[in-house]
Amino acid sequence: MQQRIKDILHRGQLGDRVTVRGWVRTKRELKECTFVNLNDGSTLAGLQVVIPNTLAAATPWIKNLTTGAAVEFRGELVLSPGKGQALELHAQQMHLWGAADAESYPLQKKRHSFEFLRTIAHLRPRTNTLGAVMRVRNACAMAIHQFFQERGFLWVHTPIITASDCEGAGELFTVTTLNLAQPPKTPAGEIDFSQDFFGRRAYLTVSGQLEAEIMATALTNVYTFGPTFRAENSNTSRHLAEFWMVEPEMAFCDLKGDMELAEAFLQFVFRSVLDHCAEDLAFFQERIDNSVMATAEQMASQSFARLSYTEAIQILEKSSRPFEFPVAWGLDLQSEHERYLAEEYCQRPVIVYDYPATLKAFYMRLNEDGKTVAAMDVLAPKIGEIIGGSQREERLEVLQQRLASQGLDPAPYWWYLDLRRYGSVPHAGFGLGFERLVQFMTGMDNIRDVIPFPRTPGNAEF
Repeated sequence: MQQRIKDILHRGQLGDRVTVRGWVRTKRELKECTFVNLNDGSTLAGLQVVIPNTLAAATPWIKNLTTGAAVEFRGELVLSPGKGQALELHAQQMHLWGAADAESYPLQKKRHSFEFLRTIAHLRPRTNTLGAVMRVRNACAMAIHQFFQERGFLWVHTPIITASDCEGAGELFTVTTLNLAQPPKTPAGEIDFSQDFFGRRAYLTVSGQLEAEIMATALTNVYTFGPTFRAENSNTSRHLAEFWMVEPEMAFCDLKGDMELAEAFLQFVFRSVLDHCAEDLAFFQERIDNSVMATAEQMASQSFARLSYTEAIQILEKSSRPFEFPVAWGLDLQSEHERYLAEEYCQRPVIVYDYPATLKAFYMRLNEDGKTVAAMDVLAPKIGEIIGGSQREERLEVLQQRLASQGLDPAPYWWYLDLRRYGSVPHAGFGLGFERLVQFMTGMDNIRDVIPFPRTPGNAEF
């Protein structure tokens, strides 16, 4: 029967007869036999296959067995005299599924830059680095679902097309079926979106949070895990136009409970990936960032520090560090400030809470001081903010005032306001950018290298 190479390397026994299928990484011809390193994506290591010359001589297409070719081998597991693996496959039958043109195949036996690999995103998952990234990404996703499912959360699917701007930032992709060459116009000369498919202007969502609040006020504990979009013209190593978000929402929960859940969540995910992807993390430790394993252990094992925003500002003001950006109460924390708090002052992950109301979104609960909101950010060493969350404003009158203070039209939020009219309860939640988590976990420099097909300004290839 066909087996994955990972299973053979970990559980295969001497004398087992197996069938493996995959892609040729390398081929080496000797007098007595030919050695092929075969990989099927299930593990970082490949399986060494030994093709005796008698089999090669009877196989006319052996000359087409080059790097990149897809092939099947059947044979017996024997002891390997080489270093690095206990068993190798002695081939007795083989089948060529798809040859690869050795002259034009772009993945050669050398290191390629990540910039180059992005231009061949249809082939880059075959590299060691991108294969390891995808296995870690998969392990992260499975751990996220396991964490919430074991705690009784329901996974809810919030809409990708929406009429509201959750963040109030205005950086949204418009969804339309109008003729862009000759769109209908209003008497004022503006585009008449009432004639569009949805009868109004619609966008790709930047967050599923508002809809998740609807579900939480009926189902108590829910979470979303899906794609989100921001039309932010940013070409930094930390931004994507399309990315995935994890957003739990909990009824009958305050800011303290929100912070406790965020800490337990990150600890669980990092521990799970350490347990399931040790080989891949060791690869990143060796090739990408020599602190990957220590960082993962720290995130999995250490309790998180807690600082109010006011305390954090006081700490930064007293620091002798020459920051590029100014530090003052009322100003947002920049990445350099966040990293100083996590890496140097606390020397562990830290949760900063109770931010100035002027810095945060309308839906965050106004504290009794009237100046701050019950918001929190989880700051991690090396990356800064990794989670942002808050207790939501459950008081109708206060929420209406917050919308007005931020210049937002309350009409599109009528249903959101209704949640405060009918059975309102304290509730809280947070958001985690999934790609940023994978980037942090692997030590990869650019977020474009932890998603299969990055969407960035000027790039929607593949």
